[in-house]
Amino acid sequence: MVTMASRAIGGATGFPLGAATRAATGAATCAAQRDDPLDWLRLIRSRRVGAVTFHRLLAEQGSARAALAALPEIARVAGVDGYEPCPPGVAQAEMRAGRASGAVLLLWGGPGYPADLMGLADAPPVLWARGDTALLQRPMVAMVGARNASSLGLRMARRLAEGLGQAGQVVVSGLALGIDAAAHEAALETGTVAVMAGGVDVIYP
Repeated sequence: MVTMASRAIGGATGFPLGAATRAATGAATCAAQRDDPLDWLRLIRSRRVGAVTFHRLLAEQGSARAALAALPEIARVAGVDGYEPCPPGVAQAEMRAGRASGAVLLLWGGPGYPADLMGLADAPPVLWARGDTALLQRPMVAMVGARNASSLGLRMARRLAEGLGQAGQVVVSGLALGIDAAAHEAALETGTVAVMAGGVDVIYP
């Protein structure tokens, strides 16, 4: 089993950044392989930088470090004075906490990052993952449902998840009570992924 979460705290409102597009996937893959992961974490944790803004900054600036350096001027042009990116100490503390919990940091376009997420316009730039991360490279199917599920619904979820696992699919769900839990339990032997809403170190609900 693997659990993963982005723990993204960037705001929904980004900066106007021009016409850069996701056509820069190849360049971003190179950036993920050569950049310091701390710079990626600092960038996505910076105020007013969400996933879409992160990807546009990376495409325009070529690296997370260059994007961090450019952010104050980009913010000034957008009418935000005195802007400062996420301090290194904040990102370093998260890195220590992640490692202490047994998690690894996966960068968008880098080794281990789920290929199926790569094409999304708002793909999480970073993911914390715990467990057998090799599962993230296998075919996946999501199963979600009611927390207050009926006994029939739970039986059906277990049977479906077990069958999907035996057919080679990794079952993905949210680790909630009810249908989610039944799907995870039935797929434990064949592979299951839990996507955590509150962080990879916060078991919720």
